[in-house]
Amino acid sequence: MKYKSTIYTFSVLLLPALLVPDQLSLAQAQTLHPASPAPEPAKLVAACEQPATPAAVMEALHLVCTKGHESPALVRQAIIICFLGGFVKADDTHHPEVWFARYLRDRYGSAASVWVFANGDEKKALRDTLGAVEPGKQKNAHQPAIILYGHSWGGSQVLTFARDLERKGIPILLTIQIDSVRKLGQDTHTVPSNVAKAVNFYQTRGLTPGETHIVAADPARTAILGNFRMSYDHRRINCDNYKWLSRVFNKPHHQIENDPMIWDSIAKLIDSELTVNGN
Repeated sequence: MKYKSTIYTFSVLLLPALLVPDQLSLAQAQTLHPASPAPEPAKLVAACEQPATPAAVMEALHLVCTKGHESPALVRQAIIICFLGGFVKADDTHHPEVWFARYLRDRYGSAASVWVFANGDEKKALRDTLGAVEPGKQKNAHQPAIILYGHSWGGSQVLTFARDLERKGIPILLTIQIDSVRKLGQDTHTVPSNVAKAVNFYQTRGLTPGETHIVAADPARTAILGNFRMSYDHRRINCDNYKWLSRVFNKPHHQIENDPMIWDSIAKLIDSELTVNGN
Protein backbone atom coordinates (compact mmCIF):
# COMPACT_ATOMS: atom_id res chain seq x y z
CA MET A 1 0.00 0.00 0.00
CA LYS A 2 2.78 2.44 0.88
CA TYR A 3 4.54 1.81 -2.42
CA LYS A 4 1.44 2.57 -4.47
CA SER A 5 0.68 5.70 -2.51
CA THR A 6 4.21 6.97 -3.09
CA ILE A 7 3.92 6.48 -6.84
CA TYR A 8 0.61 8.29 -6.93
CA THR A 9 1.93 11.26 -4.93
CA PHE A 10 5.00 11.53 -7.15
CA SER A 11 2.82 11.55 -10.26
CA VAL A 12 0.58 14.34 -9.00
CA LEU A 13 3.51 16.48 -7.94
CA LEU A 14 5.30 15.97 -11.23
CA LEU A 15 2.35 16.71 -13.52
CA PRO A 16 2.33 20.51 -13.14
CA ALA A 17 5.96 20.68 -14.27
CA LEU A 18 5.03 18.91 -17.49
CA LEU A 19 2.28 21.37 -18.25
CA VAL A 20 4.49 24.45 -18.59
CA PRO A 21 4.77 25.19 -22.32
CA ASP A 22 8.21 25.57 -23.87
CA GLN A 23 8.36 29.20 -24.96
CA LEU A 24 10.43 28.57 -28.08
CA SER A 25 8.14 25.79 -29.24
CA LEU A 26 5.12 27.96 -28.58
CA ALA A 27 6.54 30.82 -30.64
CA GLN A 28 7.27 28.45 -33.53
CA ALA A 29 3.80 26.93 -33.25
CA GLN A 30 2.17 30.33 -33.59
CA THR A 31 3.89 30.72 -36.93
CA LEU A 32 2.73 27.34 -38.23
CA HIS A 33 -0.77 27.48 -36.78
CA PRO A 34 -2.27 30.99 -36.69
CA ALA A 35 -4.01 31.86 -33.45
CA SER A 36 -7.66 32.86 -33.23
CA PRO A 37 -9.51 34.93 -30.65
CA ALA A 38 -10.93 32.83 -27.83
CA PRO A 39 -14.70 32.71 -27.15
CA GLU A 40 -16.27 35.07 -24.68
CA PRO A 41 -15.84 33.93 -21.03
CA ALA A 42 -19.60 33.64 -20.52
CA LYS A 43 -19.71 30.78 -23.02
CA LEU A 44 -16.98 28.73 -21.40
CA VAL A 45 -19.07 27.04 -18.74
CA ALA A 46 -22.04 25.95 -20.86
CA ALA A 47 -21.00 22.28 -20.80
CA CYS A 48 -20.60 22.47 -17.02
CA GLU A 49 -24.12 23.73 -16.36
CA GLN A 50 -26.24 21.15 -18.19
CA PRO A 51 -28.86 19.80 -15.76
CA ALA A 52 -28.84 16.42 -17.53
CA THR A 53 -25.21 15.76 -16.68
CA PRO A 54 -24.90 12.64 -14.45
CA ALA A 55 -23.68 13.43 -10.93
CA ALA A 56 -20.58 11.24 -11.34
CA VAL A 57 -19.65 13.09 -14.52
CA MET A 58 -20.13 16.47 -12.87
CA GLU A 59 -17.83 15.34 -10.07
CA ALA A 60 -15.27 14.12 -12.61
CA LEU A 61 -15.17 17.52 -14.30
CA HIS A 62 -15.62 19.80 -11.30
CA LEU A 63 -11.97 20.92 -11.22
CA VAL A 64 -12.09 21.68 -14.94
CA CYS A 65 -15.38 23.54 -14.64
CA THR A 66 -14.24 25.75 -11.77
CA LYS A 67 -11.63 27.17 -14.14
CA GLY A 68 -14.03 27.56 -17.05
CA HIS A 69 -14.22 31.33 -16.74
CA GLU A 70 -10.51 31.78 -17.44
CA SER A 71 -10.45 32.79 -21.09
CA PRO A 72 -7.26 32.38 -23.16
CA ALA A 73 -6.30 35.39 -25.25
CA LEU A 74 -5.47 33.51 -28.46
CA VAL A 75 -6.01 29.90 -29.47
CA ARG A 76 -4.20 27.82 -32.09
CA GLN A 77 -6.32 26.21 -34.78
CA ALA A 78 -6.77 22.57 -33.80
CA ILE A 79 -8.64 19.33 -34.27
CA ILE A 80 -9.22 17.43 -31.02
CA ILE A 81 -10.44 13.86 -31.37
CA CYS A 82 -11.79 11.63 -28.60
CA PHE A 83 -12.16 7.84 -28.85
CA LEU A 84 -14.50 6.22 -26.34
CA GLY A 85 -13.93 2.91 -24.58
CA GLY A 86 -15.82 -0.38 -24.65
CA PHE A 87 -18.95 -0.37 -26.78
CA VAL A 88 -19.82 3.20 -25.86
CA LYS A 89 -21.50 5.27 -28.57
CA ALA A 90 -20.36 8.79 -29.42
CA ASP A 91 -23.49 10.39 -27.95
CA ASP A 92 -23.46 8.51 -24.62
CA THR A 93 -23.60 11.26 -21.99
CA HIS A 94 -22.82 8.89 -19.11
CA HIS A 95 -19.09 9.34 -19.76
CA PRO A 96 -16.90 12.32 -18.83
CA GLU A 97 -15.03 12.06 -22.16
CA VAL A 98 -18.17 13.20 -23.96
CA TRP A 99 -18.79 16.14 -21.62
CA PHE A 100 -15.11 17.08 -21.67
CA ALA A 101 -15.38 17.38 -25.45
CA ARG A 102 -18.30 19.77 -24.96
CA TYR A 103 -16.22 21.76 -22.51
CA LEU A 104 -13.40 22.01 -25.08
CA ARG A 105 -15.83 23.24 -27.72
CA ASP A 106 -17.06 25.93 -25.34
CA ARG A 107 -13.56 26.91 -24.30
CA TYR A 108 -11.90 27.17 -27.70
CA GLY A 109 -14.87 28.09 -29.86
CA SER A 110 -14.37 28.07 -33.62
CA ALA A 111 -10.59 27.73 -33.23
CA ALA A 112 -10.92 24.01 -32.42
CA SER A 113 -12.98 21.27 -34.03
CA VAL A 114 -13.72 18.70 -31.30
CA TRP A 115 -15.00 15.30 -32.43
CA VAL A 116 -16.07 12.24 -30.45
CA PHE A 117 -16.03 8.72 -31.94
CA ALA A 118 -16.72 5.21 -30.76
CA ASN A 119 -13.44 3.26 -30.84
CA GLY A 120 -14.79 1.19 -33.73
CA ASP A 121 -15.43 4.25 -35.92
CA GLU A 122 -11.87 4.46 -37.19
CA LYS A 123 -12.83 4.82 -40.86
CA LYS A 124 -15.21 7.69 -40.18
CA ALA A 125 -12.66 9.43 -37.99
CA LEU A 126 -10.03 9.08 -40.73
CA ARG A 127 -12.42 10.31 -43.42
CA ASP A 128 -13.38 13.37 -41.40
CA THR A 129 -9.76 14.16 -40.56
CA LEU A 130 -8.61 13.85 -44.17
CA GLY A 131 -11.43 16.18 -45.11
CA ALA A 132 -10.02 18.83 -42.78
CA VAL A 133 -6.27 18.30 -43.21
CA GLU A 134 -4.44 18.05 -46.50
CA PRO A 135 -1.84 15.24 -46.42
CA GLY A 136 1.61 16.33 -47.51
CA LYS A 137 0.94 20.01 -46.80
CA GLN A 138 1.51 20.11 -43.07
CA LYS A 139 3.74 23.17 -43.30
CA ASN A 140 0.86 25.16 -44.69
CA ALA A 141 0.11 27.97 -42.25
CA HIS A 142 -3.56 27.01 -42.07
CA GLN A 143 -3.14 23.36 -41.12
CA PRO A 144 -4.62 22.67 -37.65
CA ALA A 145 -2.74 20.96 -34.85
CA ILE A 146 -4.15 17.51 -33.97
CA ILE A 147 -4.69 16.19 -30.43
CA LEU A 148 -6.04 12.71 -29.63
CA TYR A 149 -7.37 11.40 -26.31
CA GLY A 150 -9.19 8.26 -25.21
CA HIS A 151 -9.96 5.84 -22.38
CA SER A 152 -9.74 2.01 -22.36
CA TRP A 153 -10.21 0.68 -25.92
CA GLY A 154 -10.39 4.35 -26.85
CA GLY A 155 -6.87 4.85 -25.50
CA SER A 156 -5.66 1.94 -27.59
CA GLN A 157 -7.46 3.40 -30.60
CA VAL A 158 -5.59 6.67 -30.09
CA LEU A 159 -2.30 5.03 -31.11
CA THR A 160 -3.91 2.96 -33.86
CA PHE A 161 -5.38 6.13 -35.33
CA ALA A 162 -2.07 7.94 -34.94
CA ARG A 163 -0.53 5.23 -37.14
CA ASP A 164 -3.32 5.73 -39.69
CA LEU A 165 -2.35 9.40 -39.90
CA GLU A 166 1.35 8.53 -40.00
CA ARG A 167 0.75 6.52 -43.18
CA LYS A 168 -0.92 9.61 -44.65
CA GLY A 169 2.00 11.84 -43.68
CA ILE A 170 -0.03 13.80 -41.12
CA PRO A 171 1.66 14.94 -37.86
CA ILE A 172 0.01 14.86 -34.43
CA LEU A 173 0.75 17.40 -31.73
CA LEU A 174 -0.27 15.30 -28.71
CA THR A 175 -1.72 11.91 -27.76
CA ILE A 176 -3.33 11.26 -24.37
CA GLN A 177 -4.03 7.71 -23.20
CA ILE A 178 -6.19 6.95 -20.16
CA ASP A 179 -5.94 3.36 -18.92
CA SER A 180 -5.49 1.95 -22.43
CA VAL A 181 -6.68 -1.60 -22.98
CA ARG A 182 -5.35 -3.41 -26.02
CA LYS A 183 -7.64 -4.90 -28.62
CA LEU A 184 -6.44 -7.95 -30.54
CA GLY A 185 -3.81 -6.83 -33.03
CA GLN A 186 -3.35 -3.36 -31.53
CA ASP A 187 -0.23 -1.88 -29.93
CA THR A 188 -0.89 0.35 -26.91
CA HIS A 189 2.81 0.61 -26.10
CA THR A 190 4.68 2.24 -29.00
CA VAL A 191 3.93 5.84 -29.98
CA PRO A 192 4.51 6.42 -33.72
CA SER A 193 7.03 8.97 -34.90
CA ASN A 194 4.47 11.42 -36.29
CA VAL A 195 3.44 12.25 -32.69
CA ALA A 196 5.30 15.19 -31.13
CA LYS A 197 4.28 14.56 -27.50
CA ALA A 198 2.53 11.72 -25.66
CA VAL A 199 1.32 11.07 -22.13
CA ASN A 200 -0.08 7.95 -20.47
CA PHE A 201 -2.26 7.65 -17.34
CA TYR A 202 -2.91 4.17 -15.97
CA GLN A 203 -3.90 2.04 -12.98
CA THR A 204 -3.06 -1.59 -12.27
CA ARG A 205 -6.15 -3.01 -10.54
CA GLY A 206 -9.40 -4.65 -11.63
CA LEU A 207 -10.18 -6.88 -14.60
CA THR A 208 -8.72 -4.51 -17.17
CA PRO A 209 -5.58 -2.74 -15.90
CA GLY A 210 -4.20 -0.15 -18.28
CA GLU A 211 -1.05 0.03 -20.39
CA THR A 212 1.76 0.75 -17.93
CA HIS A 213 4.50 2.07 -20.17
CA ILE A 214 4.46 3.87 -23.50
CA VAL A 215 7.65 4.45 -25.48
CA ALA A 216 8.54 6.44 -28.56
CA ALA A 217 9.18 4.63 -31.83
CA ASP A 218 11.66 7.45 -32.50
CA PRO A 219 12.77 9.30 -29.34
CA ALA A 220 14.30 12.04 -31.47
CA ARG A 221 10.85 12.95 -32.80
CA THR A 222 8.52 12.10 -29.92
CA ALA A 223 8.68 13.32 -26.32
CA ILE A 224 7.08 11.00 -23.78
CA LEU A 225 5.74 13.37 -21.12
CA GLY A 226 5.23 10.58 -18.63
CA ASN A 227 3.64 7.29 -17.62
CA PHE A 228 1.56 8.21 -14.55
CA ARG A 229 0.31 5.46 -12.28
CA MET A 230 -2.85 6.34 -10.37
CA SER A 231 -4.04 4.57 -7.20
CA TYR A 232 -7.50 4.75 -5.64
CA ASP A 233 -6.91 2.78 -2.46
CA HIS A 234 -7.37 5.92 -0.36
CA ARG A 235 -9.51 8.11 -2.60
CA ARG A 236 -13.24 8.03 -3.23
CA ILE A 237 -14.27 8.39 -6.87
CA ASN A 238 -17.96 8.37 -7.77
CA CYS A 239 -18.68 5.72 -10.45
CA ASP A 240 -22.46 5.80 -10.29
CA ASN A 241 -22.58 6.46 -14.03
CA TYR A 242 -21.77 2.74 -14.41
CA LYS A 243 -23.97 -0.24 -13.60
CA TRP A 244 -23.35 -2.10 -10.37
CA LEU A 245 -21.73 -5.07 -12.14
CA SER A 246 -18.99 -2.87 -13.57
CA ARG A 247 -18.50 -1.14 -10.23
CA VAL A 248 -18.09 -4.45 -8.41
CA PHE A 249 -15.77 -6.27 -10.79
CA ASN A 250 -13.86 -3.51 -12.58
CA LYS A 251 -14.20 -0.35 -10.51
CA PRO A 252 -10.58 0.90 -10.71
CA HIS A 253 -10.81 1.07 -14.52
CA HIS A 254 -13.78 3.42 -14.17
CA GLN A 255 -12.37 5.34 -11.23
CA ILE A 256 -9.51 6.60 -13.37
CA GLU A 257 -12.01 7.61 -16.06
CA ASN A 258 -13.99 9.60 -13.47
CA ASP A 259 -10.98 11.05 -11.64
CA PRO A 260 -11.22 14.88 -11.54
CA MET A 261 -7.43 15.17 -11.21
CA ILE A 262 -7.01 13.33 -14.51
CA TRP A 263 -9.32 15.69 -16.39
CA ASP A 264 -7.84 18.75 -14.74
CA SER A 265 -4.35 17.65 -15.81
CA ILE A 266 -5.51 16.92 -19.36
CA ALA A 267 -7.25 20.30 -19.60
CA LYS A 268 -4.09 22.08 -18.47
CA LEU A 269 -1.96 20.10 -20.87
CA ILE A 270 -4.20 20.90 -23.85
CA ASP A 271 -4.28 24.54 -22.79
CA SER A 272 -0.48 24.67 -22.65
CA GLU A 273 -0.36 23.44 -26.25
CA LEU A 274 -3.17 25.50 -27.78
CA THR A 275 -3.19 28.85 -26.00
CA VAL A 276 -0.71 31.67 -26.24
CA ASN A 277 -1.19 32.50 -22.58
CA GLY A 278 -1.63 28.87 -21.39
CA ASN A 279 -3.64 28.94 -18.16
